[in-house]
Amino acid sequence: MRFGPFPLEDAPGAILAHSQAVPGGRLRKGRVLDRDDIAALRAAGLAQVIAARLDPGEVGEDAAAARLAAALVPDPATAGLRVTDATTGRVNLYATGPGVLRLDAGAVNALNRIDPMLTVATLPPFARVAAGTMVATIKVISYGVDGDALQRAEAAGQGAGQGVGQGAMAIAPVRLRSAGLILTEMPGQGPSPQKGETAIALRLDALGMELTETRVVAHDAEAIRQALRDLPGELVLILTASATSDVHDVAPAAVVGAGGRLTRYGMPVDPGNLLFLAELDDRPVIGLPGCARSPALNGADWVLERIACGIPVDDDAIAAMGVGGLLKESPARPHPREG
Repeated sequence: MRFGPFPLEDAPGAILAHSQAVPGGRLRKGRVLDRDDIAALRAAGLAQVIAARLDPGEVGEDAAAARLAAALVPDPATAGLRVTDATTGRVNLYATGPGVLRLDAGAVNALNRIDPMLTVATLPPFARVAAGTMVATIKVISYGVDGDALQRAEAAGQGAGQGVGQGAMAIAPVRLRSAGLILTEMPGQGPSPQKGETAIALRLDALGMELTETRVVAHDAEAIRQALRDLPGELVLILTASATSDVHDVAPAAVVGAGGRLTRYGMPVDPGNLLFLAELDDRPVIGLPGCARSPALNGADWVLERIACGIPVDDDAIAAMGVGGLLKESPARPHPREG
């Protein structure tokens, strides 16, 4: 690509590098100059203009951005994404509904290593999204790029696929539509059950899920076990008045006593360490940490969002949450990290 000053007689077909005021208006950066534009530039008293002209084999910024978008997301509708038209070398990708972002980070990294002029920026993997959330932006920095480099970037961006449209990114939609909640209370001590219910209802609402029923019972394994009977909802949530401090504490013991199976206790995310996972009657059970009473982000959000979207959360998945798992300290935290 040739970039620099062009005499106006040589500028038709070149790409304007800087916006320029002309009589009666303004020519915008990125405009492909035609004869009328040249006349307007002369009328503005200019003899030359800073512009770019593509060489043979180069692809213009908008066409290149559109091609990268098609490589990353070959089937936007199936992937739950809306892809904008390319303008000034940019294409944005938006979620069309609630869910979490499935992302082949290796494919995005590989694409970004091909040529500094070809860039893709995304939200983190498994980020929660709503309809209209921007999940990625593709920007071709220069006015044109080498066609061979673009082809390599397209191949890199296709990645291993996410099982949805065979692209490098897609939205995993919310699959569970309802949840039942058990809260325990300890008379004369502990937080109000209502505060926990409100925070959980807001989390579920953000996912498009319904809180079908809340049962408030004594902080006792047998009381929780009884509350689990016929609790409606595709997902079971338990938030106890006192934090679960052992696999044999009242909430895990109640789930096991009801015929369930404990699959995980503890996670390397703070706040959120004292979460447990279980299964009961083919339904997932999340034992929420006390920090779930706050609307602030905590480890339970990451687990809840993935399970709601049908993404398995096993030991490896939870272990991997430790990197980046040091979350913002809550002012309401009863035992701060630093005394």
